[in-house]
Amino acid sequence: MCKNFEKVKNFLLELEFSIMKEDEENKFFLIEKEEAFIKNMVIDIDEPILLMEQMLFKVKGDNPDVFKKLLQKNRDIIHGAFILDDAGEIVSFRDTLEVENLDKNELEGSLNSLSLLLNEFGSEIITFAK
Repeated sequence: MCKNFEKVKNFLLELEFSIMKEDEENKFFLIEKEEAFIKNMVIDIDEPILLMEQMLFKVKGDNPDVFKKLLQKNRDIIHGAFILDDAGEIVSFRDTLEVENLDKNELEGSLNSLSLLLNEFGSEIITFAK
C-alpha cells in the first residue's frame, strides 16, 4: 500500500470519518461525518499535494450577489476556500495540503474549517442553493 495513502487513511479513521469509498490505485477517498456536516467529500492524493473538495450546491442562474457574498466569506475561512467549477455551475469548498509532511493535526484543522464554515454559514448556503 502506498505510504501516503495509508497515512491519510489512518488519520481519517483516527478522526472518526466514515470512508464510503477508497481507491488505492487512483489514491482517493470519499468520506463523510454527519455530525461535522461533511458528506461525499473527496480526498485526492495527487503528490505532492492532498486535495480536499466538498460539493456544496449548484448555481441557479448568474447571480453576482451570491458570488460576491461567497468571496467575502472566503476571507473568514481559516483553511480552504469556496470555488466555482470550470463550467460555472457548482460551488464547492476546496483545500490543499502538502502530503509529504502531513500530520493528523493539519488534516483535522482543514476538515474542522469546513465543518465550522457549514455550521456558521449553512443557512446562507441553503438560501443560495434555492
